Amino acid sequence: MVQKKLVVLGGGESGIGAAILAKLKGFEVFLSDRSPISEKYREVLLRENINFEEGLHTDSLILDADEVVKSPGIPDKAPIIVALVSKGIPVISEIEFASRYTDAKLIAVTGSNGKTTTSLLTYHLLREAGLNVGLAGNIGESFAWQVAEKNFDYYVLEISSFQLDNSFEFRPSVAVLLNITPDHLDRYDYNFQNYVDSKFRIIQKQTAEDDFIYFEDSDVIVSELEKRSVSSRKWGISLKDTLAQGGYLKGQTLTANKGGVSYVQNFPELPIKGPHNAVNALASILVAQCVGLSPEAIKSGLLSFKNAPHRLEQVAVIDEVTYVNDSKATNVDSVFYALGSFDQPILLIAGGVDKGNDYSQIEELVRQKVKALIILTPKFEKLKEYFGAIVPQIYVTEDVQDAVNQAQKWSAPGDVVLLSPACASFDLFKNYEDRGDKFKQAVINLTK
Repeated sequence: MVQKKLVVLGGGESGIGAAILAKLKGFEVFLSDRSPISEKYREVLLRENINFEEGLHTDSLILDADEVVKSPGIPDKAPIIVALVSKGIPVISEIEFASRYTDAKLIAVTGSNGKTTTSLLTYHLLREAGLNVGLAGNIGESFAWQVAEKNFDYYVLEISSFQLDNSFEFRPSVAVLLNITPDHLDRYDYNFQNYVDSKFRIIQKQTAEDDFIYFEDSDVIVSELEKRSVSSRKWGISLKDTLAQGGYLKGQTLTANKGGVSYVQNFPELPIKGPHNAVNALASILVAQCVGLSPEAIKSGLLSFKNAPHRLEQVAVIDEVTYVNDSKATNVDSVFYALGSFDQPILLIAGGVDKGNDYSQIEELVRQKVKALIILTPKFEKLKEYFGAIVPQIYVTEDVQDAVNQAQKWSAPGDVVLLSPACASFDLFKNYEDRGDKFKQAVINLTK
């Protein structure tokens, strides 16, 4: 029998995991990365005796593949991907590849915002209830790597649109779609419908045996559902309406009704705050109900949850001013939720790599709540022009310590200094974590 050749493009966490799983399953594996591969992953490739190259793509080696697994960071317009597609060579995601080799129940969470918190909370609920569950996708360890080396009964997968773009047979038992707002439009020809279509791929292979949880207050999601045939059982979430089936917030009470079973929770008791987190909590509760957790197990897990860093993370209170790190807010919709989470006057630190942002969504909230805007990016013109006549004070800098120092000068007791950038981080930082960590250090430096 001729050994099939699988090429992996990208030598990060997902690519290394895909290569390890492919080798285990009997493929001839070759990994290629146009950038240098980190020492950590290079050692794994050498140890596993997996052929690889770095710093270039050798077309003749790649175009000889029977199938290709590509990193979600590589756009479909990249020349090597265009060449592969023109030759009819399948190009798939690590998520698609790994899902072929596991019988575990897959819980997939996507959305423009909130998917990390929802994935972490769902994973926490299942793990604390004693289920044998893994966490993967856009968070944690590689899905493929875990499938190769571990044996979980459930996986909670945070799934990005980029991962869905190259998924074709991927079928989650439970799919969660939290919201769809303009994001990553530079990858979708600045056509919002292309991005919407990508998100809806999460349910393309679901059947009547599967569950689909979605935010019913989203006009985009509701209009798409009217156009599409959905085979799975549907459970809506609303912050406006009382639902006979699904989840809703009424006053300060979360209620999740699924198949005649009801769970009720006082929202202020939970460690996560803000209306967006009510949606995230309801989605996680409904998932927990889908896999059969008891109300007691759900409540215990909800109360013991701690969110990940860089998501409305309180850093410190200095001279009665609260400093909050929301570096994960890389789009306008995230900033909308962040601004809505505070009643105090806000000094907003924003800016970075603009992905085609439309700031009109937050204009009214900025007008009502933001007393000062500190723009942290070399390319400040768009933000300054848009908010120049709206915000009383604007300051531009390329240094995070300078930004925090200026916020301190302008702040008064009771204010909130909020890093919620609305933009990607790659102009001044390695990633959003690096941006958040440097912000936290700058805040700590105020006390020295």
